[in-house]
Order: sequence, then C-alpha cells, then structure tokens
Amino acid sequence: MPLRGMPEAGRRAVLAGFGMAGFGMTGAVTAAAAPPASPAASTPGPPPGLPPASSAAAARAVEAARDAILRLSREVWTQAELSLHEEKSAAIHLRELEAAGFRVTSRGTSGIPTAFVAEWSAGSGGPVIGYMPEYDALPGLGNAAEPRQAPGPAGTGVGHGCGHNMLGAGCTGGAIALRAMMREAGTSGTIRVYGCAAEETEGAKVYMARDRLFEDCDAVLAWHPAPFAGAGIVRLTAVDKVRVMFHGRSAHAGIAPWEGRSALKAAEMFGLGVQMMREHILPSARMHYIYEQAGAAPNVIPDFAQVWILLRDLDREKVGTLTAWVRQVAEGAAMATQTRAEVIHFFGMHDLLPNEPLARLLHRHLAAVPIEWTEEEQAFARACQREAKLPEAGMAPQPLPFLQEISAGGSTDVGEVSYQAPVGVFAWPTMPLGVGLHTWPVTACGGMSIGDKGSLNTARVLAAAGYDLMTDAALREAARVDFRARRGDRPFTSALPASQKRPMGLPAFMTRTGDDEMVSGLQPDTGARNGG
Repeated sequence: MPLRGMPEAGRRAVLAGFGMAGFGMTGAVTAAAAPPASPAASTPGPPPGLPPASSAAAARAVEAARDAILRLSREVWTQAELSLHEEKSAAIHLRELEAAGFRVTSRGTSGIPTAFVAEWSAGSGGPVIGYMPEYDALPGLGNAAEPRQAPGPAGTGVGHGCGHNMLGAGCTGGAIALRAMMREAGTSGTIRVYGCAAEETEGAKVYMARDRLFEDCDAVLAWHPAPFAGAGIVRLTAVDKVRVMFHGRSAHAGIAPWEGRSALKAAEMFGLGVQMMREHILPSARMHYIYEQAGAAPNVIPDFAQVWILLRDLDREKVGTLTAWVRQVAEGAAMATQTRAEVIHFFGMHDLLPNEPLARLLHRHLAAVPIEWTEEEQAFARACQREAKLPEAGMAPQPLPFLQEISAGGSTDVGEVSYQAPVGVFAWPTMPLGVGLHTWPVTACGGMSIGDKGSLNTARVLAAAGYDLMTDAALREAARVDFRARRGDRPFTSALPASQKRPMGLPAFMTRTGDDEMVSGLQPDTGARNGG
C-alpha cells in the first residue's frame, strides 16, 4: 500500500518504525524535496523477485545464535530499565557479545555510563560495519505478556513500550550472526556494536558522534519495531531541546504582592511570545513546550518557574535560528516582569539523512524473510486491538512496497550518525496494526512469541545485509556516493552545546568520582555530631 494511501495512524506508525520513537511523531507527512543524484538505480543486487544469496546463510547463522538472541530480548524485557539507568541491560548485551568472541573496546563510552562499544575483526583491513542496539525502557508502561493491561514482572512502573528489548536483540544478534558468516567464509573486516543507551531521552549516539566514533564506518545499520515491515527514503527533522528558567522574588500574594516578582508570570509571557512567533516561522518548523515548574501554592508569588521546549526544523541551521529567537523571547519576558531568565540548550540532533542504496538493500532482505503468524499470535494481536478499541485487524501479513522520498516532523539520534557514515534503517512488525509506539500493547507483544520473531527475523536481515556490505565493494561505494551527495561538503559540527559534557538527566550516583567521600573524611570533627 502506498504511504499516502494509508490511514493517518498507519502513516504515523510506519514512520515511527524508522527511529522517531524517542521524540514522538509530530507534524504532517509531506513529500520531500527532490533528492540529489543517487547511484541507487545501479546499486548491485539480485534480479527483482529473487532473494539475496546471503539471506539463507544468515538464516542458518541466526538459528545457531537463537538462544543468545532470545536471552537478550527476554532478559532485557524482564529487567526494563529507564534511560541512563540501563546498567543490567547493557551488561546483558556485553555478556552475550563477549561470549560470542567480541572484544569490548569501550565502557562508559563518551561519558555515558551505560553506553559501550564492542567489536570483532578478521584479517587485516577490510570494511567496518556498525550496529546500533538500544535497550532503554519507558516509565508507566510495564505490562505482562498478556493482551490486556496488567502489571509486568516489576509492576507497571517501567516497560518496553517502544520495543527496545527486541531492537537491541536484533542488532546485537545480527552482529553475532554476521561474525559466524564471516568466519565460515573467511571474510575480512570489522563488526562494531555501539551500545546506544538512553535513546528515549538524551541519546548516547549524539555524544558518540561528537567524539566522531562513527566516521570510519563503511555503513551503520539498525531497525525499529513498528506495525509494518518496510524500508525507504525517510527524512526526519533536526531538533534542539531547551530549558528556560525564570528566577523571581517570592512574597505573600494576598498581603504584599508588590514585594514579589513572579517567575510564573514570566513563564506565561514566554509562552505567549512563542505563540506570537508561530505566524512568522517556516511551515516546516515545530515548537512544543510544557511548564515543568510553576510555583507551589497560589498564595505565594512563585520565585521560580521552568519551561521545557523542543524546536524542530528541516536542518541544523534552521533550528539554530529558532533557538536564537526563543532566547530573545525569554529575555524579553524576563525584562517585562523584572525577573531573570536562564536559557539552557542542553541537547540537539541533526536531521536524518536517508541512504537509498542501503534502504534498497534492507528492503530486498526484509522481503526475503517470511512474515508468518500463528493463529494464537493473531488472536493475541486482535485481543490487544479490542482492548485498545482499535479495528481487530491482527498482525501485518506482508511488507510494504519500497517507500519513496517522504519526510516527517519527528526526530531521532540516528540523525547524528547519518552525518558521519552511511546509515540504513528499516522497520519490522512487532505490534498489531493500528497500535502506536509508547503504549502497553507494544510491551505485551515484546514479552511473547511475537516479540521473539521480531528479534530473530531482524537479526537475519541485519546479518545478511551486513555480509553483503562486507563482501561487495561496489555496494559500499554506492552507499558512500549517496552519503556524500546528500551531506555535501559541510563539516560535521555536533548539535550538542560545547558546555554540555554529559546528559542533564544522568543520575548523580553514576557521576560520583569518590572525591566527595575523600574530602568529607578529611573534615575536622567539631563534635557537632555528638551534640557539641
């Protein structure tokens, strides 16, 4: 079915499968501008209709690694840890990679304690192919592997409502299977696995890209859970994440309000200023915000208020213009209310550059993998749809046709990687038709056989595509030419502010160096602890 002919919910779900889950789907789906010249028409590959030769070998390698892949998916699903807290989940991936012969080259990569890099090499030189497993979960989406809302192994507090247990298992499993294929064939090259922590909040890929960890890759591959299987030329937006804080002066709101200066009023005026911007920004721009703090009691003039705003547009230059304007709005609101504004731009991401040769490669391989569901699995899917008051259409039975140039208002940290190396991403069905990401049915399906099939089938696609890239120099060159044509000659500049050394949301216990304990042990004992 062509994308434009789908229901709106279907379009959102398909596009979400290309990595937009972390920051939501916002904005209309539009036809993209005409792409630069691409060599995709002559990209090497089998004749139409024939499965790639590497697909069968990948199926055998995945079957041999089946137990490890399912351990990854099921254990990470059971552990379900939030972004930047994924200590156990990262350890599960590292355990399976090391058991399969990979060497861990970095732990706590790029300043993020739950990120890592592991690799395996054969021969001298050869291509470098990367994989990007994710493994963080979401708050409030813990659910049992049942077709109804029910507490999961750890209650309802945390659950894999975006399917990262499957995503991670497919990527890491694909790397393990590719290693087996290369050993059997005597192929030279390097497989690199990037443990991409915290995709849902302040993604590790952005910090890794700032450290230029992807620049030597010939290609980097990933997938994302969705209601459909598909691949195509999908463009996503750049984004900045900004916190605006207003500092005022408290006073009794009834007795002497003139003695105070309301931070809340400043925040309200800031919101009004953002609304006044909307008439004059480009149609491609998006601005959305929430009030995170706005006072504690109505009879106290608030001395502090905080707004979290996301700013999106087609590229970094346009987003930078929006962010600079928002700073001016914050300063104006502070002047008008005699408060002080503090603007912290703490995170940003590039737009996603598609790669047509890689997208077509992945589409050929996903089309070669049968999408098969048992009656029990279809009944489970229909029960989820019934509970969610959706049409009881079950699971998708076949992949979508190749998706031509489309764009959407969502964003992904994969965008940073796409400016350093050719990136290929595809979607695979792990949730019923009509179900959106970040919902309980995604968690439920991820904990049973529907999720198991997603992990295994995507590992097969990723291993096969990785093998083709390892062994086909013309394919690698086609991907590189497309990458250069879309990126142009612009030097890569990180979307992160230079002052942002680590994620704002990183838990304090993960950043303690021990210096505080050492210093506290040197403090003189004044006797105060014993009452003087």
